[in-house]
Amino acid sequence: MAKKIKVTLIRSTIGQKKDKVATVRSLGLRRISSSAIHEDNASIRGMIASVSHIVKVEEVK
Repeated sequence: MAKKIKVTLIRSTIGQKKDKVATVRSLGLRRISSSAIHEDNASIRGMIASVSHIVKVEEVK
């Protein structure tokens, strides 16, 4: 079974560049404190790395 990660938006996307806002949206995050659970793979990790300053990542069992 693949590992899963929980991504939570902790800061606003106001003032961020358009590509960062689009990345947050594609992760399934809409407003502050919203969370989404994803498979832990390279493409999701890359998206998280590009917006690491506004999201929090936790491992889900």
